[in-house]
Amino acid sequence: MDNQNKLRVTQEYEKLNDELKEQIKLVYPEGYSQHIFSFTNKEGGKTSALRFETDEKIYLIRMSITEAENLIAEDDDYDDDGNLRDDVRDDYEDKHADADYLSDNDNYDG
Repeated sequence: MDNQNKLRVTQEYEKLNDELKEQIKLVYPEGYSQHIFSFTNKEGGKTSALRFETDEKIYLIRMSITEAENLIAEDDDYDDDGNLRDDVRDDYEDKHADADYLSDNDNYDG
């Protein structure tokens, strides 16, 4: 599916299902904060988000750089340096091996 035709969804990280969160971790194994960007929402306000793409949707996951850093710091899947632990990465890669769209995300190196 062409990016132009994909549904764009703005969502809070906390409201995402666990499967999407695991896939996002595979795309951003070194954390989220350096991938946050700002945009103007449909109400004309400035907001910041992390981008994640699936076959049908482009998610703009609302979060600030500080929120992104806190998410990683509090997540046991990441080590003290803010990197996805190797055992977790291996587990998630096996679990989501059929998610071909992961490679559509610029940061994915699986």
